[in-house]
Formats: sequence, C-alpha cells, structure tokens
Amino acid sequence: MQQGHMKNKMTNYRWVICSMLFFATTINYLDRQVLSLTWKDFIVPEFHWDNNDYGTITAVFSIAYAVSMLLAGRFVDWMDTKKGFLWAIFIWSIGACLHAFCGIATSGMLTGKWLVNFEGARETIATVSDVAKITSISVTLFVFARIILALGEAGNFPAAIKATAEYFPKKARGFATSIFNAGATIGALAAPLSIPFIAKAYGWEMAFIIIGALGFIWMGFWIFIYKKPEEHPKVNALELEYIQQDDHISGTGKVIQTKKISFGQAFRYKQTWAFAVGKFMTDGVWWFFLFWTPAYLSSVYHLDSTQSAPQVFVLYLITLLSIFGGWLPTYFVVKKGMNPYAGRMKAMLIFAFFPLLTLLAQPLGHISVWIPVIIIGIAGAAHQSWSANIFSTIGDMFPKSAIATITGIGGMAGGIGSFLINKGSGLLFDHAEKTKMKLLGFEGIESGYFIIFTICAVAYLIGWSIMKSLVPHYKPITDL
Repeated sequence: MQQGHMKNKMTNYRWVICSMLFFATTINYLDRQVLSLTWKDFIVPEFHWDNNDYGTITAVFSIAYAVSMLLAGRFVDWMDTKKGFLWAIFIWSIGACLHAFCGIATSGMLTGKWLVNFEGARETIATVSDVAKITSISVTLFVFARIILALGEAGNFPAAIKATAEYFPKKARGFATSIFNAGATIGALAAPLSIPFIAKAYGWEMAFIIIGALGFIWMGFWIFIYKKPEEHPKVNALELEYIQQDDHISGTGKVIQTKKISFGQAFRYKQTWAFAVGKFMTDGVWWFFLFWTPAYLSSVYHLDSTQSAPQVFVLYLITLLSIFGGWLPTYFVVKKGMNPYAGRMKAMLIFAFFPLLTLLAQPLGHISVWIPVIIIGIAGAAHQSWSANIFSTIGDMFPKSAIATITGIGGMAGGIGSFLINKGSGLLFDHAEKTKMKLLGFEGIESGYFIIFTICAVAYLIGWSIMKSLVPHYKPITDL
C-alpha cells in the first residue's frame, strides 16, 4: 500500500538541481569577494595601490565579464547546460587561484627571482624602491587574473537560468531563481566571516586558493547529479508532467525544441532590449555595493576588514529578505490571476522604490555606522528581488533554446553598467579626497560616496520605466 502511494506521489528532484545552482552561485560570489576584502588591509601595503588602481581592476573585471557574458550565453546554448556549467566553473576557479600567484610573478618581473614562496615574494618586493613599477606590474597581473575569473564567472547565470527553465514551469521559475540567486547573498555573507581571517592567519594568497578550490569540489557533484529531467531516473512521470506543463511534447515524450537564436535575431526583439536596459541600469548598483562596501567602511568609518566583519555580515543577512522577491510575483500570478510578465513587472516596480532609501545613507550616517549598513542591506535585498524577477522575464518571453543567449546579452549590458560605476567610483573617490570636494554638507571622499549612492537610489525606477515603455504588455516570442 505504501509503495503504491509513493508511485502516485510527485518527486521533487528539481529542488536538488536548484540547490546545486544555489551552491554554484554562492561559490561564484565568494570568489569575486576575496579581492574586495583583502586589498585595503593586506594587498595595499605590498603593492601600494590607491582607489583608482582598485577601481581599474574592478572595472576591467566588469567589462571582461560583460563581453564574456555575451559569449557565455551562446557557449552554454551550444554546449548545453551540463557541460557548459562545468567549463564555466572550471575556468573561474582557475582564475580565482591565479590571483594568489600575482605576488610571486611581480617579484619575478621586478628582480628575476621566480623560485620563491609567498612570503619570499613579499620580502623581495619590499626591497624594491620603485613603488610606481611595483604598482604597475601588480595591477597588470591582477587584471589578467581578474579577466580569467570573469571569463568563467560569466557562465554561471546563463547556465543557471537555462537549468531553471529546464526543471521548472514558468509559474515557479521566479521563486526557484530567487532561491538559487540567494547564493549571491550567502556568498557575500560568508565572505567577511572567512576571507579576512584566512588572509590574516595564512596570508592573502591562501584566501584566494582556499576559496577558489571550492569550485572544483562542486564540479565533482555536478557531473553525477545533472541530467535533463526527461532523462533523469530520479524524476518520475508526475514531476516531469509538472515541469513540462508549458512545453510542446512530441509523440515520443520529448520536448519539441525550437531553433537556436542568432545575435542578429535577438536584437530585433524589443524584449531583448528591455531585459538589457534593466540589467544595464541596475547590475552596477549591486556590484558597487559588493566591491566598495568594505572600502566605504574603511574610508568613512576607519574600520579594517576584520573590524567591519559584523557590519558586512548584517548587511548581507538583511539581503536574504530577497527570497520574498520570488514569492511576490507568484502570488500575483497564482492568486490574482495575472500573466507571468505582468506579475513580475508589478513586483519589480515595488522593489524599485526601496533603493531610494540609499539617499539617506550618508545624511544619517553620522548617527551610527549601522544606519548606512542597514539601508544598503535593504537596497541589496531589493536588488536581488529585482534580479530574480528580471532573469525570469526571459523565460516568460523566449523559448528555452534562446534563454542562455538572451541572458548573456543582458549580462553584457549589466557588465558595461558595472564597468562605468566601478571605474567612475575609483576616479571620483580619489578626486574627492585629494581636492577636499564639498557637496551638500559632505566633504572629501564622503561627498563622492553621496554622489554614487544617489545614482544607485534612482537607477531601478529609471530602468523599470524604460522596460515598461519597450514591452508594456505580455508578448511571448512565437516565431522561433
């Protein structure tokens, strides 16, 4: 009797896949956070960087990520989900570990001493009097490592969104995306509790190696866990029927695949431009918070990376509220009867108002460091809620065969926006600090942060307005 009951019960293997996507995204964000949590306290004393140098490295990462996203989407559609994801995480894990050897390479290029360990490289570099040369060589090497990291990391979201579309029906994709996308928050949350302390105990190089090695462990699990749902022995008929409820099924039970989309075709659709604009306007905000918050706490509140660990932890703990972002559009679709696109756009409009709070981060920051921390956390939660839903609009509009390509195009646009805000921030902060710039009662670098916070505050409402004007109503692509 019990056995017959189990046969009639739907399996839930799709959530195993969602968990794997969650862990991949967590590792993705841990890897990109190592630099932001080590450069001020551990790397600057060795290589003598300023804000502009760091801004250059993060900006190049952003633009490399942008270009790579365009290619990664096509690559994942070509290789398919399983192999595409394996290649992506392999490349970015290699890139993450490469950062650790920039000191040895700098030492070798400066003095010809290559056969040294990490400590030996630090000691050798300390004997060189040409500070400008140390900075120039080290920045170039970190840029190279960052480009490799970007090349691989660009594959995460195209592959994850494609896997979500393969394992979840349209009505559930927003929630599933918010679950795996929460890995970005968990990665950012775990980073300040681990990376500075690893760097302090074992050296900044080991922080890159230990965190970078996590990707290789994930690969071992992915090889055995992932198959298409129609091919997977752990997905029963009921779960498969649930997953494929939006699909056209052939007489043999296979999903009828639409043809691949070319870049030329993709850019003919307003839906592509709407997604790209939404990403361009908002991705840079999240990356600014991710890359610059530790530096903000250091520059304005004089907290080093270990002292600011509680603030950064609480900030990203608040960001976990973004899981609500996946539930809200599902409520609008299931309970209110709205179509998926209308439900998501309504939810995104609500989320777009929360970043306006960042206008108060600097004015109220003199009361306590916790006020801007809490405000940035709320803005971060709003961004992740927005992000989960903007990704899901692709599956609402485009067939599965085009999802990774469109995700890549939007990711490229987001990367360009991130490049502009990261490079611009570095230049602005150095300028504001050197000239003692004054603005609305703020002076020096604080005035620079106020300007960037203002841009972050309004970006989502501008992005939503343009998206809505391009695609005012639900209009799925049917000619592919």
